[in-house]
Order: sequence, then C-alpha cells, then structure tokens
Amino acid sequence: MGQSHSMTINGRSLDVRLDDPDTPLLYVLRNEVGLRGPRFGCGLGQCGACTVHVDGQIVRSCVTPLSSLKPESKIVTLEGLGTPEAPHPVQAAFVEEQAAQCGYCINGMIMTSAAFLNDKPKPSEAEIRQALAGNLCRCGTHARIVRAVQRAATSL
Repeated sequence: MGQSHSMTINGRSLDVRLDDPDTPLLYVLRNEVGLRGPRFGCGLGQCGACTVHVDGQIVRSCVTPLSSLKPESKIVTLEGLGTPEAPHPVQAAFVEEQAAQCGYCINGMIMTSAAFLNDKPKPSEAEIRQALAGNLCRCGTHARIVRAVQRAATSL
C-alpha cells in the first residue's frame, strides 16, 4: 500500500507514496517525480552527481533517506535553480565558460557552487577549488568549472 510523504520540490508541494520510507531521496526525485538533474554516480555520496539543496544546504541525495527529511523541508534540484528563460547566474556562467564536457558531474558542480556562492559571494580561486573538492569530474574540465564559478561570483 505504501506511506504518503509530503514534500516541497522546486517550489511545488507534492505527495509521494512509497513502500519503504528509507528510499533514497535521489530515487524519489528521479523515479517518482521525474527530475533528471540529480544523477546516480557512486551511490555512496562521494562523487557529488546527486547533489541537491535541502533548506539551502547541499545534500547528497543518493545517501539521504526520505525518512530523514522533515515535511516542511524545501528541496531544490538543478531544474528548480533557474529556468531556461532566466537561468541562475551559476548556470549561465557554466554555459558561457563551456564548463561541461560529458556533463555527468555538472549537476553536482552547479548545485555545490550555487550554495557555496550564497555563503561566500566573493571567494578566492583556492576557496572555489576547496568547495568543489568533493565533486568528481572525470573529463578534466576543472579549469573551466573554476572560471565559471568565478564568473558567477561577479554577477551575483
């Protein structure tokens, strides 16, 4: 039968029915809600591909059971950060710097960068690199990613 869980995702109130309350948030976002921004990477919370914001904080959704979230929690995914017509400054900067290659890490890089810049709007290059150290990129676009974050910092 399943239990009903109320949540707010990208500003929309939703109810989802799940048999297992410990289902990872990532599975709910992708399989139940149909969002494709957060991705399954390692399944251990170590690569960053699944990063979302919960109440403004970065969270690795692959290791966050739905039962650990409060019903009033505000979840924001890449799709809710901006829109195609009005992208978030970090999203726009990633496009302008052509920071994506394969694109697999980009969700985590953008979501981590947006939260980081919200807390530290004028970071140094070293601070940006440290903030992104927990996000893995296999394509080697780190220099463009750092430039994108620097660009976004100037437009916030």
